[in-house]
Amino acid sequence: MTEKKPEARQRWEADILQPALKKFPERKGEFQTSSRIPLERVYFPAAMTAEELETIGFPGQYPFTRGVQPTMYRGRLWTMRQYAGYATAEESNARYRFLLSQGQTGLSVAFDLPTQIGYDPDHELATGETGKVGVSIFSVEEMERLFADIPLEKVSTSMTINAPAAVLLAMYIAAAKRQGADPARLRGTIQNDILKEYIARGTYIYAPQPSMRLVTDIFAWCRENLPEWNTISISGYHIREAGSTAVQEVAFTLANAIAYVDAAQRAGMAVDSFAPQLAFFFSAHNHFLEEVAKFRAARRLWARIMRERFHASDPRSQMLRFHTQTCGSTLTAQQPENNVARVTVQALAAVLGGTQSLHTNSMDEALSLPTEKAVQVALRTQQILAHESGAADTVDPLAGSYAVEALTDEIQKKAEEYIRRIDQFGGAIAAIEHGFPQAEIHEAAYRAQQAVETGKQIVVGVNEFTSGEPPALETLRVDPAVEERQKERLRALRHKRDGSRAAELIGRLETAARGGDNLMPLILTCVENDLTLGEICGALRAAWGEYRPEG
Repeated sequence: MTEKKPEARQRWEADILQPALKKFPERKGEFQTSSRIPLERVYFPAAMTAEELETIGFPGQYPFTRGVQPTMYRGRLWTMRQYAGYATAEESNARYRFLLSQGQTGLSVAFDLPTQIGYDPDHELATGETGKVGVSIFSVEEMERLFADIPLEKVSTSMTINAPAAVLLAMYIAAAKRQGADPARLRGTIQNDILKEYIARGTYIYAPQPSMRLVTDIFAWCRENLPEWNTISISGYHIREAGSTAVQEVAFTLANAIAYVDAAQRAGMAVDSFAPQLAFFFSAHNHFLEEVAKFRAARRLWARIMRERFHASDPRSQMLRFHTQTCGSTLTAQQPENNVARVTVQALAAVLGGTQSLHTNSMDEALSLPTEKAVQVALRTQQILAHESGAADTVDPLAGSYAVEALTDEIQKKAEEYIRRIDQFGGAIAAIEHGFPQAEIHEAAYRAQQAVETGKQIVVGVNEFTSGEPPALETLRVDPAVEERQKERLRALRHKRDGSRAAELIGRLETAARGGDNLMPLILTCVENDLTLGEICGALRAAWGEYRPEG
């Protein structure tokens, strides 16, 4: 006799699961253990209480504790997206094509520091930094070289860029159009998260208010022109890298997200018109159970914020979709091979926490930019988790664990307390201007460092189980001649373009920045006429000035 399913589960299967299966059938092959024990799609308790339905629920259904899709990785594996970029566009392009040939399923672009703060290679502040920690991109021609022989209509691209996000997005669109691509079919993410720059990272250019205008201009323009594009990746990763706890990572990230939603609504956008294009970016740290719980808590808390605070009715607006990167600050220069184990634990936490895409750090990143061999090992780590571990064969397999559910509840509770404190300041921007999240992160980082220095926290190979042997890994070094080559390309670009047209557009952009119209169409026109990143950001600097935090 077949046991009758509870009514709530029957409704979920009819309303959520079956439509999803018709649209996205599950992966081919058998889902079973090595002992030929079949693995169910989702495991449930024999009976779910009303409280469990409210807090845990079903995958693909509010409050999304168990995942944003009803079949998760049985339907489609997470996007394997290795963060890469260095030196010139050609060298980075070669790395991208290598990674794609090795099974990577999405691109993730790292830009150098001059690009991140809106300077061309010939600016005095770019001296010694061009191409060092990412790729140097200053024009649409450079963007074309970066993606040569990579069809942008067919690949999803993430770009880690914030203050000049509008400019780099415009360059990407212009490069895609020169390939013959339809912009409406482009898929990817622009980080575009300026608030965490004031909190944790520092690559801001303008003050918060004009910076938020650029963010919402991107929201509004992409809604009409890039419907498949994620307009922001609201980042907890850099907050965690700065030393925050897991609770602070969730709280400060979601507080920033609330500020972005508020800003978009003040700009006249209805919440369900832009919220489905919001995405998030988290770190995966070493404490395995806490990290799994963190992702589940963040998903549930965001769903409730969107429904109860912003009255979003579209389920896509309530979904917290996120990319994960394993934690760079946990990697050690001592015994760097140990980093493979750290990255594996962190990546597994991200997978069991329900990430939509994943970057695994390379073992040598505490020493240099990753070598091709090291980045291949990092990618293989994801592939082993996907195809050999069984972690992708059932949805939210740690649900119901006493430890994980208790940690999920506690992280949500403590994050909500932080968000209430931030609301008392008047929101994330006011709290940042008062230095509140910065001070909390500094205190957490100090406590963590104290724990390592006193031996309360063991770091294998650093304060325990040391060997004293120097690292034997090959490291990658960027050729210092890259800077001069980029300057020469910049000179050649300025020589061949229409100089009077460029000057006219710079003037128009500065005037427009002092007004209220959406700047994205004009920025796109600028890059299509070969204006450079530094010139466009310079026009905005002329209109808005540069931000200098008090104190």
